[in-house]
Amino acid sequence: MREAHVPTQQPQAQEEARFSHAHAYSRRSRHHPDSPAAGPVASLGLIRRTPDRATFAALARARRWRRGPVDLRFVALDGGGPRVALAVARHGAPAVTRNRARRRLRAAIAVHAGGLVPDGAYLFGAGPAAATVPFPRLVQAVGELVAETRRP
Repeated sequence: MREAHVPTQQPQAQEEARFSHAHAYSRRSRHHPDSPAAGPVASLGLIRRTPDRATFAALARARRWRRGPVDLRFVALDGGGPRVALAVARHGAPAVTRNRARRRLRAAIAVHAGGLVPDGAYLFGAGPAAATVPFPRLVQAVGELVAETRRP
């Protein structure tokens, strides 16, 4: 049987073990010492929602315009500022895709918020394709639809 020569004393380490400081590689930005607030972000308040059932019933009977992936139904109301509702079709798309389409559609509508009829209710609809169409095209489609509602 062979025996290996193993020294009893271990050699000294060449340099100290390197440990980073607790704050050296923090994951937060230096400019934001506080964590973000919990809950949804407050809306800009540019457009009021359509809460009542009678308005939705009137929108269901209204004429429908379509441009690209977006369609619109419009009804004139008596006062209260523009009211906007969104409808994104499922058509087998996952919730992530539908939510992305809804956010993009809401942002495109906000671009044209100044052109909305002050006393009108709008029902913007879109399919899952609104999540993938280029944003400038989506903004253009919404702008064309909003302009269509102002025609006599």
